[in-house]
Amino acid sequence: MTNQLERLLDHRASLILALLIALVWGFWSPPLYDLDEGAFTEATREMMASGNYISIYLNGEPRHDKPILIYWLQAASAQLFGLNEFALRLPSVIAALAWVLAIFHFTRHQFDVSTAQVAALLVSLSLFVSLIAKAAVADALLNLFIVLAMLDMYRQSTQPSANRLRRLFIWLGLGFLTKGPVALFFPLVVSFLFYISYGRWREWLRQVFDPMGIALFFAIVLPWHIAVYLDTGWAFFDGFYLHHNLDRYNDPMEGHSGGWFYFILIAPLLVMPFATWLISQFQQLGQVLNKPLDRYLWLWFFVVLLTFSFSGTKLPHYMLYGMSGLLILMAADRHRLSAQWLHLTPLILWFGLLAALPQLFGLLAQQTDKTYDQLMFQAGANAFSGWPQTGLIIGALIAGLIALIRLTLWRRLILIGFIQAAMVSLIIVPTTLNVLQQGPKQAALYAKAHNKALVFNRAYQPSVSLYREQIIKHQPPKPGQWVYVREDHLVEYLAQPSPYRKSVVFRHTPAVLVAIE
Repeated sequence: MTNQLERLLDHRASLILALLIALVWGFWSPPLYDLDEGAFTEATREMMASGNYISIYLNGEPRHDKPILIYWLQAASAQLFGLNEFALRLPSVIAALAWVLAIFHFTRHQFDVSTAQVAALLVSLSLFVSLIAKAAVADALLNLFIVLAMLDMYRQSTQPSANRLRRLFIWLGLGFLTKGPVALFFPLVVSFLFYISYGRWREWLRQVFDPMGIALFFAIVLPWHIAVYLDTGWAFFDGFYLHHNLDRYNDPMEGHSGGWFYFILIAPLLVMPFATWLISQFQQLGQVLNKPLDRYLWLWFFVVLLTFSFSGTKLPHYMLYGMSGLLILMAADRHRLSAQWLHLTPLILWFGLLAALPQLFGLLAQQTDKTYDQLMFQAGANAFSGWPQTGLIIGALIAGLIALIRLTLWRRLILIGFIQAAMVSLIIVPTTLNVLQQGPKQAALYAKAHNKALVFNRAYQPSVSLYREQIIKHQPPKPGQWVYVREDHLVEYLAQPSPYRKSVVFRHTPAVLVAIE
């Protein structure tokens, strides 16, 4: 049996299976989540509805969070496949698949096919990669362009090529058009530190200031920036470059704060179930000075870690920008893994936690005094009970059996990665998103079916606007309109004095629609 499992993991079919389970399966079915997916996709819908493909608006107001590329790609997909979850998430799925294939191609040439296979499996089966791969946001696309740029930077340092250098500037331009300066910052800083560590800074300057490369970069970036300036003046530049870049770095935004150690703690969680494998990789740091590729990939990781550790705003997925290189090193050093129970015991606890999600949510519902949190935790406990928990328990038991079989440790960890990916894609993500978002989605579709205009009351859920296909404002309702109210605010809203009669016409936790007559 162990020989069969080894052959299976070494076969290209295992990578295809990992891509299908972790990055593709079911991306079209769960409702879009608020706030991130809802905001991106509603802005895309308003772009398509208005015919203005230059400036970005959300709920009829300018949105300066990101540049234009992800919106263009979502709009193009929606034009082909309709305004639905499949179309809106498709660009991210394609970007994630290309991200994994880029890692495979690079690792195959730097090491061998077997190592490339393992590196690609590690990327695709890592928890947070699978999550952002199926999200209709800009992060999978940005990671793709950062990875393409970083890998070409290293190739260029070992085998200079005019064509590769020009291609590198294309990745930088597309990344900049996806999320701005961050796509430029890390490739330039990491490559500068790498070149200067070998005394090759003059060579770095020649490449960075290559006239044809710079021309390509600006040919990609400038046309839209000029167009958005002509359309709205300096508003986007002030909002995005000053507020959403400088202010976001200097001060926490939207409550996303944390200490300087935040990303040190979060990095292992991003690559579950390979957290201990990642931690053990730090034992190899002593070889950094001797191996150029090791030095480059570790610089990549530490530059991202230090940059965001001192940022005011902290979100877990920021650290993904620096993880791809370490996953390559983990694959290359896989045969050095030892102390199996040190690696496997935390995974047993992790899968035990996943199997006990209904009880965990029930406990959290009892511990909080916030009505909305109580409703959602209890809804989560109910949703994960029954067959979902049975599936999670079966997954945890299979992971436990894999931990016991006589197989190379790294192969056992990857097999456990397949089990986690199946649990996340088939049970955890769809169940969680249905708990959080099925109510808002159904409320919006119900209002659309009855041709009723909606008004928000103490709620901000842009996914409702998307599904209703209407810009929804916070404003006093008029007779004939329906009010979208969160369930925990319903009693208070109904008790408010009004010259109009109010009646509940739809209810699906946590969404309520109140008719104004």
